[in-house]
Amino acid sequence: MRCCLAPALLVLGLVAGVSRANTELLPERVAKAAQERIDAGTYQALVFGVVDGDKSDVFTFGKLDGDKALDGDTVFEIGSITKTFTATLLADAVLSGRFTLDTPIGDLLPDFKMPELNGKKITLDEIATQYSGLPRLPSNLAPEDEANPYSDYYIDKLKAFLADYQLPRDPGESYEYSNLAFGLLGYALAESAHTTYDTLLETKILRTLGMKMSGIAFNDAMRAHLAPGHDEVGNPVKNWDLGVLAGAGAIRSTVNDMLRYLKANMGVHPSSLAPPMKFAQQTRKDIVGHMRIGLAWMTTEKGVIWHNGGTGGYRSFIGFSTDGQKGIVILTNTATDVDDLGFAALLDSAPLAPTHKISVLPSTTLDEYLGSYKFTEQLVLKISRNGDQLFGQATGQAAFPIFPSAKDEFFAKIGGITITFTRDDKGAVTSLVLHQHGDHTAPKLTAAQLPPEPKETALPPETLSEYVGQYQFSFGSAFEITLKGDHLEAQFTGQPAAPIYASAKDKFFYKIVDAQLDFERDAAGKVVAVILHQSGQSPRAQRR
Repeated sequence: MRCCLAPALLVLGLVAGVSRANTELLPERVAKAAQERIDAGTYQALVFGVVDGDKSDVFTFGKLDGDKALDGDTVFEIGSITKTFTATLLADAVLSGRFTLDTPIGDLLPDFKMPELNGKKITLDEIATQYSGLPRLPSNLAPEDEANPYSDYYIDKLKAFLADYQLPRDPGESYEYSNLAFGLLGYALAESAHTTYDTLLETKILRTLGMKMSGIAFNDAMRAHLAPGHDEVGNPVKNWDLGVLAGAGAIRSTVNDMLRYLKANMGVHPSSLAPPMKFAQQTRKDIVGHMRIGLAWMTTEKGVIWHNGGTGGYRSFIGFSTDGQKGIVILTNTATDVDDLGFAALLDSAPLAPTHKISVLPSTTLDEYLGSYKFTEQLVLKISRNGDQLFGQATGQAAFPIFPSAKDEFFAKIGGITITFTRDDKGAVTSLVLHQHGDHTAPKLTAAQLPPEPKETALPPETLSEYVGQYQFSFGSAFEITLKGDHLEAQFTGQPAAPIYASAKDKFFYKIVDAQLDFERDAAGKVVAVILHQSGQSPRAQRR
C-alpha cells in the first residue's frame, strides 16, 4: 500500500490555479511543480494542507472527473499513513499501562499460532518499528478481485499464514517494511480492547480530533465528496477495502481532517492525544537512508518526521519539522508518488523531480527496448510490452509501467525512476541506465546470455488426464487443472485460466509468468498434490 513521478509557467498563471490567496504558506517552487504536473497529466488532482507556525491553509490543483472542483472536504484514501494512527493507538495503550512495547503480540491474540525463531517472540515494539521479521505481504494473499486485493483477506487466512510462516531471521534483527505486520497490530489492538479496529479508531482518535469526514467505511457525506481513484496511467480504479488488515492502510480522509491530525501531532493544537502522539514519534531504531523510526513515524537526518501512503488509485504524504513549526499533508487521486513535493515544502534544500510529459513512440521503436538488462548476478530488469505500454520488472519484484518522454528516455511514476536506453553505432539498443539514487548501467543480455527457458516436452493424453482436478491450498484458494485438447490449463481462484506446459513428467511451467508447478504422487502413483513455485514461495495444494 506504500508502497509506490514543460515548460516553466509564469507565477501569475500558477497562482490562479491555487484555491486561496494565502500563497506564501506553500513555497513557490512547490506550487509551480504541482501545476506543471497537473498540466502534464501526472496527477488528476492534488490537495495540500500547509501549516506554518500559527497559520494554515489549503491549496488545490486540478479537477475531478466530470470537471468537478475539489476542496478541503474532498475525500481520498490515505493508505499507509493509517499506520501512524495505529501507532498512536498502540502508544495510548502502552501509556495507559495495558501492556508494554516488550509484550509479545501473541499475548494479545491467544488463539493465534505466532511465528518465532530461536525462542524469540515478536514483540509490539518490533511490529511497530518494522523489525518483526514478517514479510511485506502474506503469501496467501490471493484475491478474487485483483482490483480490490485485500477485500477477501479474512481472519482465517491471516491465522493460516502465521501458523505456517517460518521467520527468515530473528525478530528485531533488521528492518523490513511490512503491511502484514501493521495490519496484524491493528487487529490485535482491537481484539485486546474487545472491539473492532474501526470502532477503536473512531472513539480514540477521530472523535477526539473532530475528524468527521474520516473513517474506514464510507458514510453518505464521505461518499458524496469522494475523489475517484486512478492508476499510474490515469485509468479509473476501485477503492480498496482492507478488512482484517485495516490497521495497515484503510483510512479515508480529507485534507481538512488531516490538518487537524497534523496539528495535533505537531503540538500546534493541544489535545489529550499529545502524550501518545509524542511517544509514537520518538525515534527508536535505524532504518534505510540515514533515517530512524519510531512507532511507524520515520525521521530524516534533516529533522523531518513523516510517513507516506498509497493504494491502487491514491498517494499521500504527511510530514512536519521536529521543531513543530512547519507541516504538510498532500493527497492525490492518482497512483503516483508525491513524496518529493512533501519534502520540498518542508526543506528548501530538498530536490524536486523533473516534470515529465508522455510522448508517443511508434510500435517498432517500443519493440527495440524489449529484453533483459543485467545490473548484477542477482538483479536483472526485464522490459516487456502489453499493447502500447512498456513495463519494467526487477528480479523478485512487481512489474511497473514506464512512459516515454522522448526517444530512448523513459520515466516511472514511482520512486523517482528514469531510464535512458543507449545504442551502439549501428543504432541497436545495447544497454540502459537507471537513474535512481545515482546512475546504474545494465547491459542488455543477448539470447545466449539469458537463462535457458524450460524445454517443452509432449506427454501422452492419458498422463495429462492424471493431473486433472482441484487442488486446495491451506489459505483457502485453489487450483483447478483442466485438459484442453492436447494441453493442460491451470486456473487459480479468481484468475483466468492459463496454459501450462510439461518439461517432464509431473513438472510443468507457465510461459506468461515466471512460475512452475510440481505434482506429487503417493506410493501407488496417484497424483495427490501440487506445489506452486513463484516469487520465492512454494505453497502446496492438496488434491480434493
